[in-house]
Amino acid sequence: MDLKLFVEVFVTLLVIMDPPGMVPIFLALTGPLAARERHRAARQAVTLALGVIVIFAVAGQTILDYLHVSLPALQGAGGLLLVLVALELLTGKADDPGQQTTSNIALVPLGTPLLAGPGAIVATMLFVQGADGLSDQLAIAVGIVAVMVAVWLTLRFSGGIVRVLRPSGIEVLTRIAGLLLAAIAVQLIADAVGAFVKVFQQAS
Repeated sequence: MDLKLFVEVFVTLLVIMDPPGMVPIFLALTGPLAARERHRAARQAVTLALGVIVIFAVAGQTILDYLHVSLPALQGAGGLLLVLVALELLTGKADDPGQQTTSNIALVPLGTPLLAGPGAIVATMLFVQGADGLSDQLAIAVGIVAVMVAVWLTLRFSGGIVRVLRPSGIEVLTRIAGLLLAAIAVQLIADAVGAFVKVFQQAS
């Protein structure tokens, strides 16, 4: 196994997924839930993210080509989805646990597009396209799994923060997380628009 490539994959995906930055958003979405349900949400989100990344690593370009979807379009769609989630956090609609289930939270937005977002998908596809032989493919696979384990551990043991912050602190954290998430969404959309503009300029 190529250890250098493993480290490169691990560090790149870890920076993109940003587990510490995910903690406030994760707690904002799962804070009202019981500890068992919160742990389950973390497990489901990481499992889904791993599945999505593996699928795009194996057949990502084929899927996008078949659907006639470009990477900027995928990025823009992820940004729009995050805008909706951010608005729920900012307006307090996400505070009512009765309006959402653990599985829904784990699937959207935690599993995708926050963890398995356009950045992670594109980076993984580029690593796979540049792989040369079985040793490189093994390094990429192990790197992806290692990142997912690190993300799961971060989310799994973030529950201690809930006990420290208490409900009032969670409410404040929810608003901050909504603001941060809105900023991430706007950046994704801006990057997608920039990519489209660059393509049009090259075409003309």
